[in-house]
Amino acid sequence: MKPANPSLLSRISLAFGTFFSILSDGQFAARVQALRSGEQRAEPSAPAPTPKPVVVPLREAAPDGALQLLGLLQREARFIDFIQEDVAAYADADIGAAVRVVHEGCRKVLHDNFTISPIRDEAEGSRITLPVGFDAAAIRVTGNVVGQPPFHGSITHRGWRVVETRLPRLSGSHQLNIVAPAEVEL
Repeated sequence: MKPANPSLLSRISLAFGTFFSILSDGQFAARVQALRSGEQRAEPSAPAPTPKPVVVPLREAAPDGALQLLGLLQREARFIDFIQEDVAAYADADIGAAVRVVHEGCRKVLHDNFTISPIRDEAEGSRITLPVGFDAAAIRVTGNVVGQPPFHGSITHRGWRVVETRLPRLSGSHQLNIVAPAEVEL
């Protein structure tokens, strides 16, 4: 039996959750990209023996910038309020109106605090050739990757690069972990 399609509100919640999962998990992002391009990725039944990978020490990311961004998204778009709300009981039209406000606020935060440009200028669907020595950090090759570059393929996503970050300066007493203070009306 085929499950029913999720409501608009459920899809919006799924989209925001997926967005953050894609940002934080490269393997998940690759699976989403393969799904979008229609690839059928078969999971191997038995993993092939692989040589021991070189252990690269991981650097710990400071949470300050993420907490500051989350606070800005809450202030301008009520982002946390929207995500924390159980939207299953609302009509799609009500959710659509809320999404418009959240989208406008999120867009304002991005435009005010970041300069973002596409990694590739070509339109999605364009055929390109990746030469030997292409920047593998900026371009993820998916599909049937066999052999060495040059690779010939189609752009499925142009990618995004942050060119400039303009997060507001903070006073020494600012508590970043409070992304939205409680409000009491007198």
